[in-house]
Amino acid sequence: MGILHELVQDIPIPKMMKVKQYFDDQQIDDLGVELNKQLNQKDIANRIKPGMEVAVAVGSRGLDRLVETTKVTIDFLKEHGAKPFIVPCMGSHGGATGPGQKAVLEHLGVKEEVVGAEIRSSMEVIKIDELENGLPIYIDKIASEADGIVVINRVKPHTAFRGPVESGIMKMISIGLGKQKGAEACHQLGFKHMAEHVPAMARIIIDKMPIMFSVATVENAFDKVAELEVLLPEEIEDREPELQKLAKKSLPKLFFDQIDVLIIDEIGKNISGDGMDPNITGRYPTPYAYGGPDVTKMVVLDLTSETEGNANGVGTADFTTQKLVDKMNREATYANGLTSTVVGPTHISTAMPNDKTAIQAAIKTCNILDFTKARVVRIKNTLEIGEIEVSENMLEDVENHDRIEKLSDLYDFSFDQEGNLK
Repeated sequence: MGILHELVQDIPIPKMMKVKQYFDDQQIDDLGVELNKQLNQKDIANRIKPGMEVAVAVGSRGLDRLVETTKVTIDFLKEHGAKPFIVPCMGSHGGATGPGQKAVLEHLGVKEEVVGAEIRSSMEVIKIDELENGLPIYIDKIASEADGIVVINRVKPHTAFRGPVESGIMKMISIGLGKQKGAEACHQLGFKHMAEHVPAMARIIIDKMPIMFSVATVENAFDKVAELEVLLPEEIEDREPELQKLAKKSLPKLFFDQIDVLIIDEIGKNISGDGMDPNITGRYPTPYAYGGPDVTKMVVLDLTSETEGNANGVGTADFTTQKLVDKMNREATYANGLTSTVVGPTHISTAMPNDKTAIQAAIKTCNILDFTKARVVRIKNTLEIGEIEVSENMLEDVENHDRIEKLSDLYDFSFDQEGNLK
């Protein structure tokens, strides 16, 4: 098996148990009714002129009920005489190509025949202004030629910076609508200044472009829509920071302050822009964000099929597997780093032959004297942490926490003949 196998073959993997973490599960049951109610309350109909073309900006994130939100919005616009179409609003995602971005939307279920609107996808942009420091401000050329623009997005904490406005409507406007060139411009001076640049760019775009309204959602810890607000352009800047505070309160977490080894079964762009949400793992791609558990070593085992080989985030982990590396689309992965200017997450972490050796390598290097007492946590991905696995040495933590319940007896991980988890 070689030297790598020899170095880790005697490292013990602790027994594990399944546990359940409890979070607030409040959600909006009838999203369509709530969205239509707010659209009518905001008197959006009076902003719609018969025959006007409206670009509906839809992003690449796996938002809860994205298809339904998009369709209800499009149906409302149609009912009042508009001619809506969809523009992908996702910076450099989808390999930074027009067809690639359309394909990303289709993978998320946003298809022309489903939502009832054509997808017009191009990477062509126009420059509409620049900030005082000289950073250019771009917008999708197709959207810029529309009579109106509608933006749909989820408000949540960003993974690389902190500020009153992080990931949400204003970032969608400044970076998403700006396509690859807009994303590149906003990232040009680094995440240190993003809390300032994102709202500054969005403010100018809102002032100069025909933004009609936005649909903002906040998701609960189970990634279900808990809050929905229709915001007029003049309301976005004041209201989004309040939604951001709500999103941070709703954020799921691992209820353990210190973890020796965190195992993550899969990462992908459909899970998080960073492949895995640093707000969950405590591992951030920049020094400008913080929070989460203290994790000594982290292992990622595989990619989601939806990410189509984009392995952005693998470099944030300490160990990965050869099967993940074999699935990597390096061009799509590296395009993320070249656009965001943060290239650490696109590096390939130490790749071991299989799941078992990767886990053993993480335990071997987690800097404890007794490997049998390693504090190990395993999750499927950072979107699904309601039911997780923890090692036997964490039983006391489980029993003393009022929001964690033990679900099983102790057991050993089961591996197949190739050394991968069954």
